[in-house]
Amino acid sequence: MEDLLRWADYQTELGGMFQGKFEEWIQRPEFELLNGKIQLIFTSPPFALNNKKRYDNHQGEAYKHWLASYAPIFRRLLTDSGSLVIEMGNAWEPRLPVMSTLALEALLDLKRAGDFYLCEQFVVHNPARLPSPAQWVTINRNRVTDSFTHIWWLSNTPYPKADNRSVLRPYSKAMLRLLERGTYNDGKRPSEHVVGAESFLKNNGGSIPKNVLEFSNTSSSDPYQKYCKENGILVHPARMNIGIPNFFIKFLTDSNDIVLDPFAGSNTTGSSAEALGRSWLAFEPVADYVAGSRGRFPGLD
Repeated sequence: MEDLLRWADYQTELGGMFQGKFEEWIQRPEFELLNGKIQLIFTSPPFALNNKKRYDNHQGEAYKHWLASYAPIFRRLLTDSGSLVIEMGNAWEPRLPVMSTLALEALLDLKRAGDFYLCEQFVVHNPARLPSPAQWVTINRNRVTDSFTHIWWLSNTPYPKADNRSVLRPYSKAMLRLLERGTYNDGKRPSEHVVGAESFLKNNGGSIPKNVLEFSNTSSSDPYQKYCKENGILVHPARMNIGIPNFFIKFLTDSNDIVLDPFAGSNTTGSSAEALGRSWLAFEPVADYVAGSRGRFPGLD
């Protein structure tokens, strides 16, 4: 497996970044070594938009068929305890102030085509998101800013590898005071839940995260963008905050696992996996995006 991940004849000097379409690379006989070896497929494919973008999103029914076509490949690559985590952005109907169900339909088609289990839904809120869709938010003023995307956690089994102790959040000041005090208001709540007298007195090192995550995309001078500007390379228009793959890689993998991103873009996933000590592979057909991904690895000569 290490020979494949460091296969100099077929990859850039980044280690696991392959230029070209994932579905074409993965058909090569050498990549049969990956079957059943990927612990996490984490990806943000081109969104199900109803207007053509330069990063080659598919549209309408074609998008659903395109995404579902990857399901059997994903299932074949994953370990028995592996996970598929996929970001699906919102879509709006053309020239109408109403949301499209295309992304949800595409997700369901992917789930059925791969016979996956849906483990959990996450929402990623971007508080710095610019007002959009602009026509309905800033001009007609009859909608509010669409500021979140969905992330869906799928797997081959109802019990994939996962440990929320790997992604604990720091305790709030109120919780730290409660732990120091050793008492709180226990008993039956109006919701009929019963809170035991010692249920919250154990210090577990942090609190369990909620499935609503918050990350901003506001930086205009990070190493990736700086590298692209200095080298005249096209900056990817839909970059992900690295905190998102960090969360799921910590949550769903261990240090000896392999992470795969079939729609890598600027390779945020690979950068996160590298920093967290995981092996990784990433695929991207646009040469500029592959070249620019060097900026994700500041120490690379």
